[in-house]
Amino acid sequence: MLKRYLLSPGPTMVPERALLRMAAPMMHHRTPEFSAIFAETKMMLEQLYQTESDALMLSCSGSGAMEAAMINLCASGDTIIYVNAGKFGERWGDIAAKHGIHAIEVKTAWGEAIAVEDVAKSLSENPHAKAVFVQASETSTTTEQPIQAIAALTKDLENCVTVVDAITALGVIDMPMDTWGLDVVISGSQKALMLPPGLATIAISEKAWAAIEKNPSRKTFYFDLLTERKNQKKGKDTTAWTPAASLIIGLNEVLKMMHEEGFEAMYARHKILAASIRAGVTALGMRLVSKAPATSATGAFIPESIDGGAFVNYLRQSMGVTFAGGQDDLTGKIVRIAHLGYYDAFDMVTAMSALEMGLNRFGYPVKMGTGVAAAQEVLVARFPRHQ
Repeated sequence: MLKRYLLSPGPTMVPERALLRMAAPMMHHRTPEFSAIFAETKMMLEQLYQTESDALMLSCSGSGAMEAAMINLCASGDTIIYVNAGKFGERWGDIAAKHGIHAIEVKTAWGEAIAVEDVAKSLSENPHAKAVFVQASETSTTTEQPIQAIAALTKDLENCVTVVDAITALGVIDMPMDTWGLDVVISGSQKALMLPPGLATIAISEKAWAAIEKNPSRKTFYFDLLTERKNQKKGKDTTAWTPAASLIIGLNEVLKMMHEEGFEAMYARHKILAASIRAGVTALGMRLVSKAPATSATGAFIPESIDGGAFVNYLRQSMGVTFAGGQDDLTGKIVRIAHLGYYDAFDMVTAMSALEMGLNRFGYPVKMGTGVAAAQEVLVARFPRHQ
């Protein structure tokens, strides 16, 4: 028997409670019973987003919600600004190109947070830009971006909004949407929402709704967010098209788990898990990928003597531990370890132990327990002293 451990930054582990709820007999999605669950889920979701406006549920991946945001806000020929700080930042430009939207790139090196003054400069040079698109947490480089400061740049601009991909940030860091002036915030089910892939969520400010209503050529059918808003509003409590009903029922359960833990405690847990893994890999002499490390996942360079792709495959296939590798220029060079969602202290101990044993099996001279001990020194603060 090989017991498996999923420690990638998406998909992540799914709590047993959610699995059991989703395993219940199928419920018809056009019934009062499902609408009651839908309404409760939407209310709890908006509390997680910390918004008084609407949060919607879409049957697609997070990338679908990214495209939905752009094509509802912008028409062909419009100008946008996007932050390119990694693989998922690049995606904003790719989406824009598909729809004839003029995309101005503000770029930084992989592993670095964007300089807010560079975004400000681009806004001043492109006063007709309809939106700034940015990642809260760039998963490919495990880097957090200064979304609060970026949102402050557009907060008082009448015709420009800030759109945030928070797919690996919502439920991980405290990011009060309304207080910070975030206009569109996107997430996906398979990250800190602790569910299988297939459900996206998107919260939209009143300013952004006004921009969507003013867009003269929303050329979309399935992703028409105004149609979704009309159907998902209180009293109708349904979706325009067939919903991912089982995932919405699962979302209902995980949101209840989040409320039971308490948002403040949840953010604190993620923070300490992140610190423990950073301490562990640093103790092993591995260099962090990011200069502004994310709270959701940690990226670290694998020793140059080791083929990173083979290393990640070996851990998954031979040891049963799934981490993520690198993308594009980081392919075969890094390992990414998740600490978002349904994880706690002893999952991090397992992660560090697997990393050490994997390095050993590849002939790297690691002193067993070094990284584990460094992680434990951080993690022990999760537990009160015995009185």
